Amino acid sequence: MEFEKSEDFEARWLELLRSLRARFGKELHLNGILFLIGVQELGQGISEFTKEQKQDLMHIATCKLFSLSGYYEFDKIDEDGWPHYKAVKPIPSANLKEQERMLKWHILEYFDRED
Repeated sequence: MEFEKSEDFEARWLELLRSLRARFGKELHLNGILFLIGVQELGQGISEFTKEQKQDLMHIATCKLFSLSGYYEFDKIDEDGWPHYKAVKPIPSANLKEQERMLKWHILEYFDRED
């Protein structure tokens, strides 16, 4: 996986956080961003979600993000309109800090592709 220099990465991450704060009027953290991506990928707009649905949305986001580097691939849309992914290859083992950085890197890639 190609990670850029630390200062570039941090600058891009902070710029994304600023952009999201300006757009949504509040501070978003990693879980909030995952939820936002999940809602975007679900494509049914904003509505009230149960706690379980919120977890499912974050799972959708994680799968979508890791599909960008070939760890998951889109499988199908179920009868309720929810996307499903299947694992293609295992995500490399990493400590918590490395996992967070990998997730942030994928989030940056996702928003770069969406723009």
